[in-house]
Amino acid sequence: MGKRILVAVIFIPLLLVLIYGIAPAYPWALCLLVAGLSMISVHEVLWSTGFLKHARISGYSIVLAGLIPFWVYYDGESLPALCGLFVYVVLLFAEAIAAHKRISLEKLGGAFFLSIVIPFFLSSFLRIRQMEHWQYLILLPLEAAFLSDAFALFAGMAFGKHKLAPELSPKKTVEGAVGGFAGAVVCTVVYGAVLQFGFQVPVNYLYLAVYGALGSAASQLGDLAFSYIKREYGLKDFGNILPGHGGILDRFDSVIFCAPLMELLLHVLPAVGV
Repeated sequence: MGKRILVAVIFIPLLLVLIYGIAPAYPWALCLLVAGLSMISVHEVLWSTGFLKHARISGYSIVLAGLIPFWVYYDGESLPALCGLFVYVVLLFAEAIAAHKRISLEKLGGAFFLSIVIPFFLSSFLRIRQMEHWQYLILLPLEAAFLSDAFALFAGMAFGKHKLAPELSPKKTVEGAVGGFAGAVVCTVVYGAVLQFGFQVPVNYLYLAVYGALGSAASQLGDLAFSYIKREYGLKDFGNILPGHGGILDRFDSVIFCAPLMELLLHVLPAVGV
């Protein structure tokens, strides 16, 4: 627990400095961060599981994961996407053919899926960065995901009795999930109050409560989804780059699901600056 808190104390201020101190002057810095997180995450999931320990295919997948955020940053036009995906698919099947059926279609499909979904979902931060009032909106996916995780952890430790999904994550409890859900709703509404009374930004509290509720649900689903992958391959963590947390993917698994949902909600139910 001490290591988890220490990493959070160091990591969160660094993240805020990048978002509010560096990114306004150098917008590509946020793109570089998303690309880096995506590349590390794809590397972790492919190699830690042993799903695809093929150096060249893994390399192609990691490069694609790093390019997608830059594609989003530079307006996400269809022609560069078609070109990139065409080259990637050709390289995948060239390697599979050269390997004489030692690489299954399942492994190619898994590499393709992960190397696109992870960076495209994390690139929601870049799309939110292009919205009006982005400086207030960009924290919402992080706030909903991280605080949901934190409240779920503490509620589970204090009150947890009924297992939520013991075959996927033995430590998760129903009480913890409810605590994470409630904590995310309350904290999102409190964040709205800070914006309204501290920065004179109009907010819709009902919509913010919806953000917190659905954001918590998405983040907990993301956590369980990647736990499903870990249990499938007998893993505790995807990596060990973050003491007490595991790998980058262990820390951002909930954010991967929460960020695109929050982006959608910002379009469908605008709650800040309206």
